[in-house]
Amino acid sequence: MALTIIKSHLNNTHYLVNFQQNSTRRNQNTRIQTKHIFHFNSLQHFINLSMKKSLSSSSSSSSLIKSSLIDPDGGPLVDLVVPENEKALKKKEAESMPKLKLSKIDLEWVHVISEGWANPLKGFMREDEYLQSMHFNFLRLNDGNIVNMSLPIVLAIDDKDKETIGLSSDVGLIAPDGNLIAILRSVQIYKHNKEERIARIWGTTAPGLPYVEEVITPAGNWLIGGDLEVLEPIKYNDGLDHYRLSPRELRKEFDKRQADAVFAFQLRNPVHNGHALLMNDTRRRLLEMGYKNPILLLHPLGGFVKADDVPLDVRMEQHSKVNINFLHFTFLILDLKVYFLYIVLAGSRRWCP
Repeated sequence: MALTIIKSHLNNTHYLVNFQQNSTRRNQNTRIQTKHIFHFNSLQHFINLSMKKSLSSSSSSSSLIKSSLIDPDGGPLVDLVVPENEKALKKKEAESMPKLKLSKIDLEWVHVISEGWANPLKGFMREDEYLQSMHFNFLRLNDGNIVNMSLPIVLAIDDKDKETIGLSSDVGLIAPDGNLIAILRSVQIYKHNKEERIARIWGTTAPGLPYVEEVITPAGNWLIGGDLEVLEPIKYNDGLDHYRLSPRELRKEFDKRQADAVFAFQLRNPVHNGHALLMNDTRRRLLEMGYKNPILLLHPLGGFVKADDVPLDVRMEQHSKVNINFLHFTFLILDLKVYFLYIVLAGSRRWCP
C-alpha cells in the first residue's frame, strides 16, 4: 500500500490523503488539523505539577501553613521543639529516664528531624519506617498518602545502651557537650543490619565509603526509634547559627520578601562564574514565565564534607559577598549544617526534605 499526501488547493490548513492499493485508486478526503509546535519546558512542567499538588492539598486541609509557596510534603510542617512553658517540667521528667549519649552526627540528625527538614518524620525511625525507607524509598502515611524518604534516619546504640534502657519506654538524649537536649518517647529497639543498610543505600558494600567507615561500621548493633521532644533548639555556637533558618522561618522570610517563586542552589564550594551563570539564567527563565519576584535560596553544605573542602566559615563569608560581583537580585543564604549526607551519597541516593 502506498501513501501519498497532497496539499489541498481548497484550504492551506488541510490535506488530501490519497490511498493507492492493488492498482485500484480510491480517493478518500481526510481533513487533518495542523498543530502548533510544542516546546517542552521542564521547569514550567515541574512548577505546574507542584501548583496542582498545592491546590489539591490546601483544599483538603486548612491546618497547613499558609504561604505563597507550595505546602510542605507530608502535611503540616513538623516542629518538635518543646514550648517554653513546658520545658521545665519536661526536663525534670527526663532526669529520671535512662540516658543515651549522642555523637556529633546524631545531634545533627536531631536538628534535621526537630525543625521539619524530614517532614513528616517525628522522630528516629522505628522498624516499619526504616524498612519502608530502605526498600521502597518512601513512607506510607496513615491516610494512605506516600512521602519520599529514600534515606533511613536512625539512631544506633550498642549492647550496653540496650541493657541500660531495659524496659523503659522513654529515654533522655544527651548532647556531646553533656547537656540534656531531648526525650525519645515510646521507643522501639530493633536489630541494626549494617551490611543490608549499606548495600541498599549505596548499592555496594565495597570499602572506601567515608560515611560507612566513619559512622555506620563503628556504630552499635541495635537501632532505637521513637518520637522526639526537643528541649532546646539545636545550636552550634560557631558564629554561623544566624544562617541556619528552620523551614518555618524560611517560609516567613519568603513571605516577608513577597517572593512568588523560590529557586534553590546547593553547593559545597565557593560560588564561581559557572554557578552564577546558572543562577542568573534560572531567574531569567522564571521572569519570562511570568513570575515577578523570584528569590534565590543558596544552600551551602556545612556538615559532613570532604576533608580538603574549603572551610565552612570561609565559604559563608564568600557567599555573603557574592551578590556584589555575580548576582543581580536578592538572595538568601541558608547553611545546611544538617545535610551532611549529600556529599557521602553522591552518585547513589539523594535525600531532600
